Amino acid sequence: MSLSPGTKLGPYQIIAPLGAGGMGEVYKAQDTRLERTVAIKILPSHLSDDAELRERFEREARAVSSLNHPHICTLHDIGREGDVAFLVMEHIEGETLAERLKKGPLPLTEGLRYAGEIADALDKAHRQGVVHRDLKPGNIMLTRSGAKLLDFGLAKVAGSASTPDVATLSSLPTEQKSLTAAGAILGTFQYMAPEQLEGGDIDARTDIFALGAVIYEMVTGKKAFEGKSQASLIGAIMTGEPPPMSEVQPLSPAGLEHVIKTCLSKDPDKRWQSAGDVARELEWIAGTGSQAGVAVSVARAPRREPLAWGVAGLMAGVVATALAASIFFGSPTVSKHVARFAIQLAASETWVPGGLALSPEGSRLAYIATSENGQRLYLRRIDQLEATPLQGTDGATSPFFAPDGRWVGFAADNKLQKVSVDGGLPLTLCDSPPLRGASWGEDDVIVFGTTNTMEEGLFQVPAGGGTAQVLTRLNSDEGEFSHRWPQVLPGGKAVLFTIRKGRGDSVAVLSRQTGEIHTLIENGLQGRYVSTGHLVYAQAGQLLAVPFDIGRLQVSGDPVPLVEDVPNEEFSVSGDGTLVYPSGLPAGDPETELLWVDRHGAARPLTDKPGRYSESRLSPDGRRLVFSILRQGFDYDIWVLELARGTVTRLTFGEGNESVPIWTPDGKGVTFSSGRSGRWNSFSVPADGSGEAVQLTESQFITTAASWSPDGKVLAVQQLRPGTGMDIGVLRPEEGGEPDIFIGTPFNEGQPIFSPDGRWLAYTSDESGQEEVYVRAFPGPGGKWQISTEGGGNPLWARNGRELFYRNGEKVMVAGVSTDAEFSPSAPALLFEQPFVLRAFHVQELLNYDVTPDGREFVMIRPVEGDEGESVPPTELHVVLNWFEELKARVPTE
Repeated sequence: MSLSPGTKLGPYQIIAPLGAGGMGEVYKAQDTRLERTVAIKILPSHLSDDAELRERFEREARAVSSLNHPHICTLHDIGREGDVAFLVMEHIEGETLAERLKKGPLPLTEGLRYAGEIADALDKAHRQGVVHRDLKPGNIMLTRSGAKLLDFGLAKVAGSASTPDVATLSSLPTEQKSLTAAGAILGTFQYMAPEQLEGGDIDARTDIFALGAVIYEMVTGKKAFEGKSQASLIGAIMTGEPPPMSEVQPLSPAGLEHVIKTCLSKDPDKRWQSAGDVARELEWIAGTGSQAGVAVSVARAPRREPLAWGVAGLMAGVVATALAASIFFGSPTVSKHVARFAIQLAASETWVPGGLALSPEGSRLAYIATSENGQRLYLRRIDQLEATPLQGTDGATSPFFAPDGRWVGFAADNKLQKVSVDGGLPLTLCDSPPLRGASWGEDDVIVFGTTNTMEEGLFQVPAGGGTAQVLTRLNSDEGEFSHRWPQVLPGGKAVLFTIRKGRGDSVAVLSRQTGEIHTLIENGLQGRYVSTGHLVYAQAGQLLAVPFDIGRLQVSGDPVPLVEDVPNEEFSVSGDGTLVYPSGLPAGDPETELLWVDRHGAARPLTDKPGRYSESRLSPDGRRLVFSILRQGFDYDIWVLELARGTVTRLTFGEGNESVPIWTPDGKGVTFSSGRSGRWNSFSVPADGSGEAVQLTESQFITTAASWSPDGKVLAVQQLRPGTGMDIGVLRPEEGGEPDIFIGTPFNEGQPIFSPDGRWLAYTSDESGQEEVYVRAFPGPGGKWQISTEGGGNPLWARNGRELFYRNGEKVMVAGVSTDAEFSPSAPALLFEQPFVLRAFHVQELLNYDVTPDGREFVMIRPVEGDEGESVPPTELHVVLNWFEELKARVPTE
C-alpha cells in the first residue's frame, strides 16, 4: 500500500514518501493542528491481518513512547485510520551513520561525541527496561544537534535479565509473549552479540556489544567483524577478535581501545555492565586527551549539511525523546533555505584578525586585509563579486557599522574614525589607542574597548565626535586587565562585553541605568545578542549559543555548540541572520617546533615532537629547557624538558593562563606568572615538580616576572600602571609586597633582563617613537645606553656578558659589550634572519628564545612547515545565509 500526497490520516496530511523503514513505509506529513512537519510510519494494509506483526508494531510504539531523551527520536502520536495503523514521529534532518561511514572514518572528536551520546541514550532506554536489539549505523541519525537513536522495532521490554527501577517498570507494558519462535534471531548479523546469534536470552549487555562494534567502525572506518559468508561472519563474532585499533587507526587513544574491547567481550559478564559506564569512560577519554593515549580536543558539534531524504527514510523505527514541549509543539523546522558559500580574497590579499563586520541588514561586509599597498579597510556588497578598498583607511583595524549601515567605524593612527559606505575621506571622532572592538548604538553613541590596560575598561563617544568618556573600570581585585568587544544592546540600556583576566575570559553585561556588571558566561568571549533571543559567543575555536532574556539580562538553559573551526573566535552576525567567519587556522596559534640554531641561522630539531610552544628558556647549566605550551584559547601550562634524556615534566596544572617561565639563578626553581590568585602576579615552583607554587608578588597591577639578579635576591618585573603604561619594577622577595619602580615614565618600558654580573639591566622602551633596546646601570645611579639603532626588542645577554642579542622582526641582532672601565656597546650587527616566532601569543610578550652557555647556539621556535601544522592566514571568509533558521532549530527558546 502506498499513500499519495494529500492523503489524510486523522489530522495528518501526507506530503511525500520518504522510503521504507523497517516493517513500515515512512512519509513526510503535515500536522494540521499544530502546523508542524512530522514523519508518519505506517503498517501496510496487506500486513494488517498478521497478528504477530501488528503486535510487534504496537509494541514498538509502547517502547518508544516510554522513553524521553535528547538523543532518542521523539514519538508524537499513535493512531489508526481504517485498516492503517501509524506512528507519528519527529521529522529529523541529517544523515545516517551508515551513509556517513561511506566517506570514511569519523574524526576522533566527532566519533567520541557521537559515541557518548548513543551510550547515554541506550542507558536511558535500559534504565526503563527497553533493550534495542538492533543497534547499527543504519539506526543512528547524525543531526546538527548530535546523534539520534532510531528504530526500536525489535525492542524488547526487559524481564528478569534487567533490573530497571520497579516504579518505572510498573508503568511499562509487559511483554505478553515471545513474538518469535524459540531460538529465532532478531537483528543485523554484523552487530549481534554471541548470545543473540545463538537465539539465547538477551539483556542490556547485548546492546553494549553492538555499541562496541559501532564505535569501532566509527573510529576506524572498518567493521569489527567481517566474513565472506554468513557462516564465516558468525564464526568471526563467536570466536574471533577485531584487528587492534592501534593497527587500523594508530592515533586512536589506548583508553578507547580498552572501552571497545570490553564492550566486545564474548562473555556478557565481562562486558561493561551498563551503557552509562561506557558513556562515562568515553567522557573521560575526551576530557583527558593525551593522557588517554592521544591528544583529543573538546568535542565539538559537527558541521554537516542536512540530507532530508536520509532522515525520514530512516525514520524507520523512531525512538522517543526530546523536550516534553516537543510532544505538543514539535521540533522547530527550517522555514527558510540556509545557504553557505565562501568569499575568496584576492591572491594578493591576506585577511587581518580583528577586522570583520557585517552591516545590520546583512547587505555589506567590511573587512581588513593587507596587500602590497599595505593594510586597508575593504567594503564588499554580498551580492557583488569584488571588494573595494576605502580611501584614507591605511592601517585600519576593527571595523564596525552604524545602525543604519551608512557609515563604517574603524581605528587607525591612534584615532577612532568613520567613513561613509558611499566613499569620501574618513572623519576623526576622537583620540584612541588601538581598538579591541566597538559598537555603534541606536542613541548615536559609540562604545569601544582599547588595548589600554590601565584602570579604564570601556569608553564611549558621540558618533559625531568629541572627547571619549570612561564607561567601565577594571576590577583589579578580580584580576581584570581588559574590557573589550562591546555590543550595545537594542534600546541602548545595556552593553554586552568581554572581560579578560588572568583566569580566562567571560561574557558580561553592563546595565547603563544602574552601572552594575554581572557575568553571563564563564570561559567565553565575543558575546553577541541576536534577534532570535539568543546570546552567541565563542569558546575554544567554536561558536555556541544559549537563550538570552534581553529584558532581564539573563541567560537560561545549556549552551549548544553550533559552528566549529572559527579562527581567533572571530565572527559577525547581521540582523537578517547572515553569519560570516574566516577560514583557516587561528592566527597567532600555530603548531610550532623547537630548534637549535647556530650563529649563521642553520637549524636542527631540538625535539621531534611539535606542539604549541612559547617562551623557551635554558637552565643556567644549559641541561634543561623550560617553556609554556598553549592548552586552548589564551591558557598556557609550563613544562620542563631534560635535554639529554628527552623526558618532559609538567609543572603547572591551573585552569587559566600560567606562563612566562624563567629560571631561578641556581636552576632549582622556575618563576612564572599567573592569574590563579585573581590578580596577575608572579609565582615560583620547584623545577623538579616536587612542591607547590609559592606566590612572590602581591601587586594591585598586572605584574609579570622577567629576570632574576645573579645572586637571586632581586626579581625584575614589568607592570602595567595607570598613567605611565608599562613600567619596570624590582622586588626583593624576602621583603614581599609591591615592587619598587625602577623605570617609570610616560612611555612603555618592559622586557627587563639582568646582565650575568648583575650590574646592568637591558630593557625595551618606546620613548623614541618606536621600540628600541636600552641598558641602564643597576641599581644605579648611572647612565643609559641605546643598543639597537633601527628598532628592536627582546634583549638577551650572552652568558659571558660580552654580547647583547635582540630581535628586530625576523632578524636576530648582536652588539658587543665592554664593561672593563665603563659600559661601552659596539654597533649592532645582523647574526641571521629567519621567520622564527618573535614573541609569545599573549599580552606579556617576553623572551621567546635563548642562547646556550657557550654562546654558540640559540633555542628558537618556528611554525611547523606543511599543510597540517602550518598556521595559514585565512584567505577566504565563510558566509551562511539565513543562519537564524539553524540557530532556532538547534537552540529553542521559550
